[in-house]
Amino acid sequence: MTLPHPKGQFDSSRAQWRSAPGDSHGSRVEVAFVDDLIGLRNGADPKSPILVFTQAEWDAFVLGAKDGEFDA
Repeated sequence: MTLPHPKGQFDSSRAQWRSAPGDSHGSRVEVAFVDDLIGLRNGADPKSPILVFTQAEWDAFVLGAKDGEFDA
């Protein structure tokens, strides 16, 4: 299914969802890279809404996480 989005069309039928290894509790975040968009969803509920990010937004998030921006 292709989801209309202001950032572009995220084709979830082409998404190959991945999650972090070692998740045994079923409540995980899954990510998929389709063309120039990145999708994020609740892996415990694959029919949950998909958050869509541009590559620039994703890169900023990853850099912030690596820099400790989200540490409590």
